[in-house]
Amino acid sequence: MRVKAFLLAAALATALAGCSTIGSTPIFTSSYGAVTDSGYKLPRIPIEKVKREFHRQVVSYDTSEKPGTIVVDTGRKFLYLVMADGKAMRYGIGVGREGFEWRGTARIAIKREWPTWTPPSAMIKRQPELAKYAGGMEPGLMNPLGARALYLFNKGGDSGYRLHGTPEWNSIGKAMSSGCIRLMNQDIIDLYNRVDTGAKVIVM
Repeated sequence: MRVKAFLLAAALATALAGCSTIGSTPIFTSSYGAVTDSGYKLPRIPIEKVKREFHRQVVSYDTSEKPGTIVVDTGRKFLYLVMADGKAMRYGIGVGREGFEWRGTARIAIKREWPTWTPPSAMIKRQPELAKYAGGMEPGLMNPLGARALYLFNKGGDSGYRLHGTPEWNSIGKAMSSGCIRLMNQDIIDLYNRVDTGAKVIVM
C-alpha cells in the first residue's frame, strides 16, 4: 500500500508541475520561464511584474457552453477555456484599443505554430512604415503574432481576427491591440495545445 500511495503522489506531483495552489485554485505562476520551441528561444517572462490575476490559472466557471469552448471577456481582460465540472483555464489577455473592439461568435479554423504576420492594408495605410511587411513578416521572437496563432472564422469566412502570442508581456491586461486578442507566448502555447480546430470562440 505504501508503494501504491507513493506512486500516486508522484503522479500527482508530475501533473501539477509548474503550478502552485492558492486555496483550491491551481495557478501556474512558475510556468513562464525560458522555453526553447521549434528552434526559437523564448525568454523568461518577468511574471512578477504582471498582476497575479492575469497569471494562467484554473478557476470555477459557471457556463452552459461545452468543454473546449473559448470565452473571451474583453472587459475584464480574461480568456476562459471551458473545462469539465464547472472549471475553466483562465488566461490574462490584451485586447483591442478604443475603436478596434469587437464582439461576436467565431470558430478556430486554422492553428499555426510560429506564424507569418501580414499587416492588413488598412493598417499599412495608418502606419506606412509597415509596408515592408506587405508580403509577410517572417516568424521570430519579434513577430507580432508570437509563438502561435489561432485564426478565427465566421459565416463570412476569415474574420481577420486572431488569438495569438505576443512578445509584449506588459500589454496583458490592457487595451492596446488592433482588435486581435493577445496572450503571453507561454500562455498561447499552452492554449494551442489544449484547444481543437473547429472550437467555438465567444467574444463579449
